[in-house]
Amino acid sequence: MQSESETSVRLRFAPSPTGYPHLGNIRTALFNWLFARHHGGIFILRIEDTDTARKVEGAVDIILDSLRWLGLDWDEGPYFQSQRLPVYRETAQRLIDEDHAYLCYCSPERLEAMRQEQMKRKQPPKYDRSCRDLAQQERTQLQAKGIHPVVRFKTPLEGETTFHDLIYGRVTFKHDTLDDFVLLKSDGYPTYHLANIVDDHLMAISHVLRAEEWLSSTPRHVLLYQALNWQAPQFAHLPMILGPDRAKLSKRHGTTNIGEYQEGGYLPEAMINFLALLGWSLDDRTELLSREELIEYFSLERVGKTAAIFNKDKLEWMNGVYLRKLSLEEFVRRATPFLDRDLPGSVERPLDHSYVREVLSLIQERAKTLAEVPRLADFFFLDELQYDTGLFLKGKLDARSAARAIMTASQRLEKIAAWDASTLEAVLRSLATELNLRTGEFFGLLRIAITGRTATPPLFQTMSLLGKEKCLKRFRIALQLLPAYPN
Repeated sequence: MQSESETSVRLRFAPSPTGYPHLGNIRTALFNWLFARHHGGIFILRIEDTDTARKVEGAVDIILDSLRWLGLDWDEGPYFQSQRLPVYRETAQRLIDEDHAYLCYCSPERLEAMRQEQMKRKQPPKYDRSCRDLAQQERTQLQAKGIHPVVRFKTPLEGETTFHDLIYGRVTFKHDTLDDFVLLKSDGYPTYHLANIVDDHLMAISHVLRAEEWLSSTPRHVLLYQALNWQAPQFAHLPMILGPDRAKLSKRHGTTNIGEYQEGGYLPEAMINFLALLGWSLDDRTELLSREELIEYFSLERVGKTAAIFNKDKLEWMNGVYLRKLSLEEFVRRATPFLDRDLPGSVERPLDHSYVREVLSLIQERAKTLAEVPRLADFFFLDELQYDTGLFLKGKLDARSAARAIMTASQRLEKIAAWDASTLEAVLRSLATELNLRTGEFFGLLRIAITGRTATPPLFQTMSLLGKEKCLKRFRIALQLLPAYPN
């Protein structure tokens, strides 16, 4: 067997536009891209769009946009299988001519009845080969009825097919477990089994990295390569991605559509790092790897056989780490579109860049995603806040004591001239002692009055940035909402 580096490395990502790209699709694209880049090879994009009945409008654009967002650049393509139909039909005819395939005239109704009967008998549903050995006269009669046949492969009735998988090792399937699968549908469009074999051969694909679910289809593909006297590529089937409950990843585990992660404010570099660790690892301790490091270290020997577990909390942690590593200017650049999108409509636009920069300097350490930024920062931009008055009374202070503390702070702050963080801290710490209040509880009350929240950026920097007029106004509004305030 050839080693990874002994061949001219050419890999492809071949998504079907029958839906939007999900985490598993993109993880497959990433592993192919990393393998190609590690070996200085070629990464090809091919759109397998022959399933016209299930094609989703706009899916191709979303696939391309997702790859571009993640920086998974391709060297060739995108190629579209729908533009290559004559090639598949010629190959199917060749297989018929060389007695490796045959025309099947069975109706969908007959096939469905056959499947139902097999399942009733607890047999695996598969084609019964009733058209495999039809006499020419029978074929002519069926053809005369105007039936549009499919083309089926003549799977050997006995023996077995063995191939080497770069992850799973030696894999063998007995032929009696396989059926005569369809190569060309009655509408002239190829199935996946035929089209991907033809294209992988003509595009000189050296390695096929795909999801584990295709492992059971590989003996069919190997048989096709043998029938066509073509050299098969090397296969590697990637482990499944499961949810925390070890069930197949689905929407109940959270977002699976990769585009929703982009809209949700995840960084592409964090997504790349996270996806790379779904089934691959450098060692048992390293979790943060740059794109360049992933390219340098990626190899199939480090891909595991066991299913990868999707952990949303880990993704959020990792994204937060990447957000904190950004320079402030870069954080502002990436977060501003989310502020424009998600801040309430009452906030005046366009946003002042210098003010946004100061606000985000206080937010950056706390954000886990860019989409969180508007929620974390909205009180900096709103003229009026919506208060939950219950928050004022969750501590040990009763309503009268809370109102007295806020009112005294407001009166004291109204008299100071300098409005900077250090001055505010000195005045308010001294006042806490004077009022015989713990600083944590006192500052917590002021934080709620100023921001409407119990958790915010540092209080004094927040007050300094909001300014004296807005802070005093919010103290007055908060006091009016407290039942013990002397109106």
